[in-house]
Amino acid sequence: MDKKIRIGTRSSELALWQANTVASQLNHLGHETEIVKIDSQGDINLEKPLYEMGITGIFTKNLDIALLNRTIDIAVHSMKDVPTALPQNIVQAAVLKRGGSLDILVFKGNEEFLHQKAAVIATGSLRRKAQWLHHYPTHTITGLRGNINTRLQKLEDNDWNGAIFAQAGLHRLKLLPQNHAILDWMIPAPAQGILMIAALGENKELLEVCKELNDENTEICANIERQFLQVLEGGCSSPIGALAYFKDEQIVFKGALFSLDGKKKIAMDQLCYRVNSKDLGKRCAEDILLRGGKKLMIKDVTPPKELKVLSTKQLSTNQTDLFSEKIGFEMSDFIAIRYNRLKPTVIKNGIKNVIITSQNGVEALLHNYAPAEMDFENIYCVGRRTKRLIEKKIGKKVAHVENSAKELAKFIIKMRLNEATYFCGNLKRDELNTILSENNVEVTNIEAYRTVLNERKFDKVFDGILFYSPSGIESYLNDNIDRIAVAFCIGETTAQEARKYFEKVQVAELPSIENVIKTVNKYYE
Repeated sequence: MDKKIRIGTRSSELALWQANTVASQLNHLGHETEIVKIDSQGDINLEKPLYEMGITGIFTKNLDIALLNRTIDIAVHSMKDVPTALPQNIVQAAVLKRGGSLDILVFKGNEEFLHQKAAVIATGSLRRKAQWLHHYPTHTITGLRGNINTRLQKLEDNDWNGAIFAQAGLHRLKLLPQNHAILDWMIPAPAQGILMIAALGENKELLEVCKELNDENTEICANIERQFLQVLEGGCSSPIGALAYFKDEQIVFKGALFSLDGKKKIAMDQLCYRVNSKDLGKRCAEDILLRGGKKLMIKDVTPPKELKVLSTKQLSTNQTDLFSEKIGFEMSDFIAIRYNRLKPTVIKNGIKNVIITSQNGVEALLHNYAPAEMDFENIYCVGRRTKRLIEKKIGKKVAHVENSAKELAKFIIKMRLNEATYFCGNLKRDELNTILSENNVEVTNIEAYRTVLNERKFDKVFDGILFYSPSGIESYLNDNIDRIAVAFCIGETTAQEARKYFEKVQVAELPSIENVIKTVNKYYE
């Protein structure tokens, strides 16, 4: 082509890698290219509404609009994110040779937890969740969102055993940790690991150029997998896995439909020659439907919930299962925890009185020191779970525990302690410091961790919002102005902050996530 080819992409690190890969191959063929980042819709001037043109995919919508507006010439997608039905006038111009197709488990320490009854695995994918629970039914799944770097950091910061990632993404960004295992028993998402180029169907010259990048074997396999998905996905919320690949002269296909809880699985293994592969995905999907797939999908389709609540942190599957059936929920981490690097001299000579007001403080200490190094004479803490964590992981008996920082401060005064060392966060509980200093207790504050605010804006209105800390309230209010919702708080300290902004505030009887959810259910009975 004489003109420069404008390549549209999102601006994430992985998306830019994909776009630059396509640019490099086009450059190699003698074509000049330009990368165009598309992260917002911009000015939309289309003849028809988006839904009439089939533009619905959350990951592809902005790029589709840019194509139709002729802001870009081609769009580069991760094919697994592309709807099986493309918008009007947009066509599949090429698929590149497949990268790694499988899923990978990144874990902490060693893999002993795989043989244990209890373990926590993080993933935001219904497909991965269902297959993991099918394989390890006693494990707990917790939600995980964000780009690859964010998810790896969340794994590092949280007390999880492991998290599941796509093999291709980790390889492409050279982020594959040493502690990983390939999950060859897990069936990947249809077209996982494949890059697709989309273009306008009317641009014949450009389509001929893109055709030079097309890998025929990958295209055949992708079409089989997406055909399988298309037949099953009509109104279906069930997890679907599909993988096709060439083995010698034949095509191997593995597909499966799961229930959301992973208890039920209907699978299909098929082997055929290329000449018979045209309708392979369709035939396999229809076979699954005949073997009970329809009933499985119908069971997973749930009516809209009467009420909507938002949790300001990700919850585990065991926790979300506690919500009443009439309550719909969303989750988003509004804060992140970063452990500070503490010097050995901080605890070198032992400490007589230690104050810890959260589980984050315990984890921060363990991040810096071995339990044997923590020569603390007395430990005073807030929360029963913090107490259990201290006694389990540090191995020392807690001298006293209270349900709030205020009550703990009162107890310390009553005990007539002269000094104490407080392992706190950057958003420390000033109430505790204020009360102690007013009563001549000398407090040494050691900032053991930092709370980082992760603001996120919501356009919708929620009936209730679940808060677990004052900083979570601050983070939520930075981008959201809703004050009508009921604020459900984990404890009185959080509730005091919530009352400054919300008219209706409910406090859990005990400071735990489970009790916050119980409070929500009781309120909406």
